[in-house]
Amino acid sequence: MAPPGPEGGRAAAGAMAPGKKITARIKRTLPVKGPQAPTLSELMRWYCLNTNTHGCRRIVVSRGRLRRFIWILLTLSAVGLILWQCAELLMNYYSASVSVTVQFQKLPFPAVTICNINPYKYSSMKDYLSELDKETKKALETFYGFSEGKSKVRRSVDEWNSTESDFFQQIPLLKFEDFSKTATDFRSGQKRKIEGSVFHKDSSIVNSGDSNDIIGFQLCDANNSSECALYTFSSGVNAIQEWYKLHYMNIMAQIPLETKEKLSYSADDLLLTCFFDGLSCDKRHFTRFHHPLHGNCYTFNSGENGTILSTSTGGSEYGLQVVLYIDEADYNPFLVTSTGAKIIVHDQNEYPFIEDIGTEIETAAATSIGMHFTRSRKLSKPYSDCTETGADIPVENLYNKSYSLQICLHSCFQKAMVDSCGCAQYAQPLPAGAEYCNYKKNPNWMYCYYRLHEKFVKEQLGCQQICKDACSFKEWALTTSIAQWPSTVSEDWMLRVLSWDKGQKINKKLNKTDLANLMVFYKDLNERFISENPANTLVILLSNFGGQLGLWMSCSVVCVIEIVEVFFIDSLSIVMRRQWQKAKKWWNDRKRDQLGKPPQAGDLERQGHDNPVCIDEDLPTFNTALRLPLPQDNPLPRTPPPNYSTLRLETAFTEQLPDTLEVGHH
Repeated sequence: MAPPGPEGGRAAAGAMAPGKKITARIKRTLPVKGPQAPTLSELMRWYCLNTNTHGCRRIVVSRGRLRRFIWILLTLSAVGLILWQCAELLMNYYSASVSVTVQFQKLPFPAVTICNINPYKYSSMKDYLSELDKETKKALETFYGFSEGKSKVRRSVDEWNSTESDFFQQIPLLKFEDFSKTATDFRSGQKRKIEGSVFHKDSSIVNSGDSNDIIGFQLCDANNSSECALYTFSSGVNAIQEWYKLHYMNIMAQIPLETKEKLSYSADDLLLTCFFDGLSCDKRHFTRFHHPLHGNCYTFNSGENGTILSTSTGGSEYGLQVVLYIDEADYNPFLVTSTGAKIIVHDQNEYPFIEDIGTEIETAAATSIGMHFTRSRKLSKPYSDCTETGADIPVENLYNKSYSLQICLHSCFQKAMVDSCGCAQYAQPLPAGAEYCNYKKNPNWMYCYYRLHEKFVKEQLGCQQICKDACSFKEWALTTSIAQWPSTVSEDWMLRVLSWDKGQKINKKLNKTDLANLMVFYKDLNERFISENPANTLVILLSNFGGQLGLWMSCSVVCVIEIVEVFFIDSLSIVMRRQWQKAKKWWNDRKRDQLGKPPQAGDLERQGHDNPVCIDEDLPTFNTALRLPLPQDNPLPRTPPPNYSTLRLETAFTEQLPDTLEVGHH
């Protein structure tokens, strides 16, 4: 069948319905949009205006090159991040590699500090303590009727040596009856009324004598004799020992440090045998430091030479094993009442507070100390009130070691002691420019020290409020067990061999009460790490916000930026621009009224391109021009409506479509 000719086509076109004619005319006069767009730029423009992807529309509708460039940069950055994260996820998903880690753990061995309970050899200290010991023996003979350990009948006061004693003048010993304010001075035998605050120190030793007899001493302010404090003890043993320690510290504060180091025990005196990790060790592995209350102490694995020993095997055979020579016969009978040694396990950068947390080991026994290592880390502000290095604490560190709560408390008390009493307490390091207290230069120091210590215990000195815990610290949990050593069957030959080993230094056979066996080791090599982590971080916060925005508003980061731009930046710009236009109009009206001139054609409301009704965030359209104000009866010169490019009709096709031809026209 032959195709229809031109006449037939015209006839078919003439039969087209009127609605189709309108559609054909629109196709001929308006550009085609959407997937049928003839060019890529038109297609991209249509996509950006109609897509749900945030950011793309802002690239098209944003005014100004800078804002458009910013949106292009933000959109491309978001696309790059998405591609990078998706690539990482795909690589991890298709990765078939398997990692196997084999680790042989080695734990650093802590520093172990060992001190003899008796700080100084009594035989070397007799020249310095002879007067004090003599007065103490006389007091015991008078108070309790015995001398040199043998019970006798109490001496009367008249039989007391008539020579005045400086020790009893400084701190008189008193006997109280039924907590009354009347006391008997043991030195003079006279009763006197006592004024002052009473501080009763309970004793763990049961008093076997008369329960009504309370022993104590009185301390008074040297500048004001009416200011006194009474310190009582339920046991005469504690009263005599406390009284002796006060005078003992007063004497030791006047002896130079070099002399005290010679009076105490050397490494050869204290150490008999040494083994670590199955290998022999000697005094070269120990570092000496002098403690005011414990004399010469020796630290194993102190790390001063830059090397810290470690162990890779747990158990008693692979730790530190030492045999200590205690030499009980050379103990001070009034200063210490127990026999043995004190040890403390600590980090190399920590100061060993033996008097506070030291562990005592006894003689004629093998003491095994098993350790568990724990490393702790706490978060600082705002999660807790701890300090990292102590630099934010207004207390000078007197110990030359890393910060700890105990160092801060002791340093704070020593500083308060120097400020209040004018001298330093003997048991703690000296601050710069200070000297230790003694009642020849500082007759009031004992009363001042006890008063200050009372405030410290009651937390009235302010040290507990200033000092803070350290954020990071190491801790060794100790488990102690004791066994008889040496055994009965091996005692004879072991003491002979040890005596022969030490025969070049002593001229006697060792006794098992002079020896102590110590073993310090890791029970296992499991290191426990305790760390605080914040429950809410910035990542979690952003994730929670993103989840809520995505769940309820299907919103992303780019969407949030769009909201900020539209509701804050653009809205503020529109409000400011309208306010400026109102202010400008008000000013022009005021100026015109003052000059008496009629309204001009150039007024704000009659300028088409500045007319407020033409201001629109969307692209200008023909409807915008239609909303311009109508002319008045008396037309005035005015600016024509803007000639926007969108008002021009563009033909998307180079040739007219055949089905849009009108019937009867050629």
